[in-house]
Amino acid sequence: MTELTIFLLSVLVGYEVISKVPAMLHTPLMSAANAIHGIVLVGAALIAVTADTWIGYLLAFVAVTLAAMNVVGGYAITARMLAMFADRRPGPPTGGAS
Repeated sequence: MTELTIFLLSVLVGYEVISKVPAMLHTPLMSAANAIHGIVLVGAALIAVTADTWIGYLLAFVAVTLAAMNVVGGYAITARMLAMFADRRPGPPTGGAS
């Protein structure tokens, strides 16, 4: 019961924190959270090592898969964000009045 209470409270706190972030900051927030997603992936892999039943293996597989998708998606979004802000200034004028 304690674990369920902690999980529900963390969901509520997480929702409240994210809902207060302005829309223009969601992409930088996601790129900064990639380290946390990596920690989740490592944690899921460590839990997978301790699995000893078929349901444990199934849950570990789902956890590792979802965590890996989260990490890859975060880096893909970060790459898109950085591409939007790439230096696209035009070069020096080639023709002109001489």
